[in-house]
Amino acid sequence: MPDSIVAVVLAGGTGTRLYPASRSDRPKQFLSFGGDQSLLAETVERAGFADEVYVLTRPDLADQVREHAPSAAVLTEPEPKDTGPALAYAAHRVREQVGDCTLVCLPSDHHVEGDFAETMTDAAAVAAETDSLVTVGVEPTRPETGYGYVKPGDERQTDAGRTYYPVEKFTEKPDQGAAMRYRHHGYYWNAGMFAWTPDAFLREAADTELAPLVEAMDDGEPERGFDAVDPVSVDYAVMEATENAALVPATFEWDDLGAWDAIERVLDADEDGNVVLGDALTVDAENTVVATDGHVSVVGVDDLVVASYGDRTLVVPKRQAQRVREVVAELEADDLF
Repeated sequence: MPDSIVAVVLAGGTGTRLYPASRSDRPKQFLSFGGDQSLLAETVERAGFADEVYVLTRPDLADQVREHAPSAAVLTEPEPKDTGPALAYAAHRVREQVGDCTLVCLPSDHHVEGDFAETMTDAAAVAAETDSLVTVGVEPTRPETGYGYVKPGDERQTDAGRTYYPVEKFTEKPDQGAAMRYRHHGYYWNAGMFAWTPDAFLREAADTELAPLVEAMDDGEPERGFDAVDPVSVDYAVMEATENAALVPATFEWDDLGAWDAIERVLDADEDGNVVLGDALTVDAENTVVATDGHVSVVGVDDLVVASYGDRTLVVPKRQAQRVREVVAELEADDLF
């Protein structure tokens, strides 16, 4: 069983639903949402339980990664093609550089509170002892339609007495009714945090649409491999396809900070239910999220998100916060994002 744990922090995304704070040249992992450090810096600090920490990013963000996480090694993937190719690339490169180890794979832009290290070291141990691909599941606190879910099987224990659950099924983002049923029937949120040995992951990936990338990396030609595969998430490409997935429950609080309405879940509200990030004045306003790097005043409104950064301002009903991606799609089409 591998003795060392290597953390791989994924920091190549953009966080489009937090526009305009998050932009193509200033992704959300480099921003702070109520803390003293950026989300990336907080993630690397949380990963301090690992023997080594790598941050995987795209080449144009490497310098920013080094500024925010000077203690971590930096890997740059040939091009961003979602988490499937990214994690196959990371597994191969870390195996080349470190050798026998267990990887814990972490998003760089989530909110976590609680005993993170205990859960992740347990997940790494289960991955090493069972030779499986481990996902960390978060117990739902609400019927969330923006997350994927995992259905666990019957409880099992490793020879060392660590508890885990074989995965019966991964499900995509549900509607409200299904989300309520999933919570009632003991499903977990799929938090996008994983543990596996490089050998186990690459073995499973070689039986999926990522096979051309794995083969090309074995031949020392990662660029050819990236050219041969389409963008695909690790959940869709590998985790939903494998019969060797296991779940370890999280013992910490978690939120993916995926959209502006998430801010009210991680910051305190005033007596009128307003949550303010930055300098803002609220007059006769209720249940509104205001975020700015300048100053914003809101008067006589309720249930809105008002986000203003630089020369960009966004106003959207809070219940439609996910629709920010539609704005970003139009801006990207005009090369304005």
